[in-house]
Amino acid sequence: MNPELFQADLEAKPAALTDLAAWLDKERPPLPERVRRVVFLGMGSSRYAAGVAALRLRARGFDAYAEYGSAAATFPAGPETLVVPISATGGSRETLDALARYVGGPSPVVALTNVPDSAITEGADAVIPMLAGEERGGVACRTFQHTLIHLLAMESELTGAGRDLPSLVRLAAEATSDLLERREQWLPLALDLLDGPNGVYAIAPAERMSSAEQSALMVREGPRRPADACESGDWSHVDVYLTKTLSYRALLFPGSAYDAQAMDWVRQRGSTVLTVGGHVEGERGSIRYAHDEDPDVALLTETLVAELVAAHWWRGA
Repeated sequence: MNPELFQADLEAKPAALTDLAAWLDKERPPLPERVRRVVFLGMGSSRYAAGVAALRLRARGFDAYAEYGSAAATFPAGPETLVVPISATGGSRETLDALARYVGGPSPVVALTNVPDSAITEGADAVIPMLAGEERGGVACRTFQHTLIHLLAMESELTGAGRDLPSLVRLAAEATSDLLERREQWLPLALDLLDGPNGVYAIAPAERMSSAEQSALMVREGPRRPADACESGDWSHVDVYLTKTLSYRALLFPGSAYDAQAMDWVRQRGSTVLTVGGHVEGERGSIRYAHDEDPDVALLTETLVAELVAAHWWRGA
């Protein structure tokens, strides 16, 4: 892992997204015709992205689940159960162990990875390349973003619904470029508000929970600072207590019907909240970017704020 190369990986996001959009203009996910249930298998960032994908599929009437690769058991194999193992490196031990229960069985297996011919592709019926390029910094950042995009493509293919995905990815590239190009304007504010003695707490609505989870992971993985994630509505049931005793610093991704409920407590206890992509009453600061009113663009873009904060802290800049 290398902080300078991680920074370079982040700066390469817009170009990688533009290339992926061009690929999506011509390609479709290689999925079986009859699918009743979808089981995603993964760990870390892969599972974060899968959790959002599963929620979206359930909203469209599919049985869909994002399982830890390390789970001792999950749904049994069946001809209408699509199994999607996800691993950027293609070598996550837990995911490979879970996949072994399905390879050679009646369930179709479609692997999603950034490394062609990696272990996760062995025995798969089809493989979807993430096309994120090499992450020389050693941190899953572009692969996380590309995983979300490929899972959105699966959703569109399975349900016959959804938007023009290449156009969405191009909007995400523009949004990502905007944040990168203007970082000298907003990054000092983010660094100031989030730099406290008790870590960073990322909060997001269920539909974009992966943004909070990935943001917290970036703060833990690079600069090795304490960080955690919470769903916006659940916050008032599980994380509100921390505002009583800690110097509570939160990165909030607005969009939940329960943002105001959380902010009532934040205001009462004088906690610090930085919003990304919108405004809430009581925030200490807000970071806006191109197309941030579009929740799908936000899903694909907003983690860049925490990634750049983490890169700065990690480099000791």
